[in-house]
Amino acid sequence: MRAVVFAYSNVGDRCLRVLRARGVEVPLVVTHRDHPGEVLWFQRVADTAAELGLPWRYGDDPKSPELAAAVAAARPEMIFSFYYRAMIPVDVLALAPRGAYNMHGSLLPQLRGRAPTNWAVLTGATETGATLHEMVAKPDAGALIDQQAVPILPDDTGQQVFDKVCVAAEQVLWRSLPGLVAGTAPRLPNDLGRGSYFGGRKPEDGRIDWRWPAARVYDLARAVAPPYPGAFTDIAGQRLVLARTRRPLPGQAPDVAGLAPGLHVVDGRIIGVCGDGQALLIHALMSGAATLDAAALRALLQDNPMKESP
Repeated sequence: MRAVVFAYSNVGDRCLRVLRARGVEVPLVVTHRDHPGEVLWFQRVADTAAELGLPWRYGDDPKSPELAAAVAAARPEMIFSFYYRAMIPVDVLALAPRGAYNMHGSLLPQLRGRAPTNWAVLTGATETGATLHEMVAKPDAGALIDQQAVPILPDDTGQQVFDKVCVAAEQVLWRSLPGLVAGTAPRLPNDLGRGSYFGGRKPEDGRIDWRWPAARVYDLARAVAPPYPGAFTDIAGQRLVLARTRRPLPGQAPDVAGLAPGLHVVDGRIIGVCGDGQALLIHALMSGAATLDAAALRALLQDNPMKESP
């Protein structure tokens, strides 16, 4: 079996290794250039391909005739996409006579679209997973081949869930490949009417509205906690990122009576007061690369006290 692979990030790294371990011949790997200023906390597929001795190239424009020609020259029987960030044109998908398949980081048809693991945490889901499905013109809409669920625990961050999904993707691909090669893999309905779709996220989407209830603020904080850009609030033009946050255990909530929504220092601890009167414990508060302790935040708040939201 020959397969051209479009891949990026940790899922791309692990799934590419699964193909090699299963004996699939990979004549071409297509990946992305690193974005300028991007925090590279994940595996570079270009490095993986070089380590495995596989030919690779950047796919700067997936619609370019040059890329289509390179895929055609590789003579793929199948095409795989593992966390590749761009839609692959249908005329390129058609170059693989035995089908084109994508690994998506959710339990389709739920959470179609971009950043599915972050959205899963942000929306308070208790479960997500990885799904291998056929690629068609519409994103995440093709027939389902296989999927694997993983739990989302109450304090899991976006990265922790992503790590679980990465393992689930490896498992799904490992057990699906024999059926794909033999032509016996199932094609299950992908009922989009029963699912959900979310778009990509920008750093600005991490802005906290302290009028929200504590559960919503906490889900945002853990969904985009570093190495993602982080949930943030601005005080006097200074951006403060909630790098590590927890909800108080029963009986350990600080007394926040009379405090306006926002950041405060109570009993020597940094806390966030939310719109429902509940508090979050802020264990790590960042300003740029610097960590602010309670004393530093207290000094900042003395000059710029929190006010009631309009």
